Amino acid sequence: MAKTVLFLLSEGSEEMESTITIDVLRRAGIDVTVAGLQGAQPLLCSRNVVIKPDVALDDIKDKLAFDAIVLPGGNDGSHNFCINPTVQQLLKDYYNAKKLVAAICAAPTAILTAGIHKGGRITSYPTLESKFTDYKYLQDRVVVDANVITSRGPGTTIEFALAIVTYLVDAAKAKEVAGPMVVSNDVMATL
Repeated sequence: MAKTVLFLLSEGSEEMESTITIDVLRRAGIDVTVAGLQGAQPLLCSRNVVIKPDVALDDIKDKLAFDAIVLPGGNDGSHNFCINPTVQQLLKDYYNAKKLVAAICAAPTAILTAGIHKGGRITSYPTLESKFTDYKYLQDRVVVDANVITSRGPGTTIEFALAIVTYLVDAAKAKEVAGPMVVSNDVMATL
């Protein structure tokens, strides 16, 4: 049975981090549901690209039925994840159920706001490092620690997505997907 991902999208989410992650996961055969925080209508992302979610987050009956929850960055989108009570509860529930919680760029601030993974290894967009005083902050491009994957920004998105594939499926599937995408040898060596 295919692994499943609840991918959250908000007004102001970073579009590269969104589309690349969704694309790579789907190439790996992972069933990705793109859930719009503000509904199922097209959402305006951080660089004025419009993305249409598959469904409104509020319309998903069993929000914990997925194997993972993934959050893209973007300052405004990440702020929306931090202040949304449903998202904050979902992060706690996924983390406590030992399901994968993955966030990139500014989105790890939602992990911080949810108060989960304290003391764990984490990364984020470089300018946000000072916020993570209760964590072991690393400057690695992608950090995998227990059931949490975090990454730095748009330029690390392919690595972030492949780390999720490795976690949910395996490294062989990540390599199988990365090859035809002509991913750099440096990245391939990390899989």
